[in-house]
Amino acid sequence: MHDQNLISILNIKKYYQVGSVVVKALKGVDLTIKKNEYVAIMGPSGSGKSTLMNILGCLDTPTEGTYILNGTDVSKLSDDRLAEIRNKEIGFVFQTFNLLPRYTALDNVMLPLIYAGIPKHERIEMAKRALGNVGLSDRMEHKPNELSGGQRQRVAVARALVNNPSIILADEPTGNLDSKTSIDIMNLFEEIYEQGNTIIVVTHEEDIARHARRIVRLRDGLIESDEVNPNPILKQKVVLNEQ
Repeated sequence: MHDQNLISILNIKKYYQVGSVVVKALKGVDLTIKKNEYVAIMGPSGSGKSTLMNILGCLDTPTEGTYILNGTDVSKLSDDRLAEIRNKEIGFVFQTFNLLPRYTALDNVMLPLIYAGIPKHERIEMAKRALGNVGLSDRMEHKPNELSGGQRQRVAVARALVNNPSIILADEPTGNLDSKTSIDIMNLFEEIYEQGNTIIVVTHEEDIARHARRIVRLRDGLIESDEVNPNPILKQKVVLNEQ
């Protein structure tokens, strides 16, 4: 399974019309990602990394090129089909957590399962298991404003994992967290990776990218480098009393 391409994109271009100007966000990107890879996508502002993330996450379609996700060509699908594939194949973790404030942690984690049409009793069991896997069994009935930033991000990770997607796609997952909580969340990603999941982290932070086993760098809409990380950061101790 490890040798099978989960993602294969070929000559992906994305152009935007801004007034009378055509912005070429991606200018012909080729990229393959295998099952159970841990990849960081990096680049300065304007490099195209957010555009690439949106295409990889089926949130947007390319102007040109082909995107094969888990055997399906998704580059020319309708919005409805893209939404179906997103819900089945991709678990998202965002910088801003994107939790519904009036819902409990358990209800937030169940959301993707409602869209998938899974019966209620199964949804509850699957969501409880996902929250247990991220260490939040004792916080299931808490709403987001009753949780710390790190706990909220753990709820978001549980929601991303709950329907066993092909890919975890994390966009600046530690951007709103302090350094101790960031280590905690990256340790959690390490555990998820060790369990056989495929993780793509989009970040501008070198220390976050260094957790990945492979680092892809974008500049001006093209891949500048794509290299194996020889010394990835593995699980770290969380230091409670920082200087």
